[in-house]
Amino acid sequence: NPSPSEPVHLLQIWLHPEQAGLAPSYEQRAFPESEQRGKLRLVASRDGRDGSVRLHQDASVYSARLEAGDAVRHALAPGRHAWVQVARGNVALGADALEEGDGAALSDLGELALAAREPSELLVFDLG
Repeated sequence: NPSPSEPVHLLQIWLHPEQAGLAPSYEQRAFPESEQRGKLRLVASRDGRDGSVRLHQDASVYSARLEAGDAVRHALAPGRHAWVQVARGNVALGADALEEGDGAALSDLGELALAAREPSELLVFDLG
């Protein structure tokens, strides 16, 4: 952050590629807030579907911006795992509360149910 007075808030997240020796690549895309407001928006995937950036991994990454009281659900296929990362706010995951900076690993769960307790931003990783 080159600003001496403005703070920066970022997440740096690494996913290992599915195979060694792949040529390095880079993609960047801005997703309108309207596509994330109150819902999960696919932002990264193996096949680049729905305008998402491509990953060299069996993973789909979703972003959501929720107001207090908003809820989102994500179905997990059998054998898949999830990671939930709260970038801002406070989110209920079942009976558990996840606050800014918290993450949760989930397996053997048919569906994720997340509810914002305050304005929140989060990422959901659907992992093979």
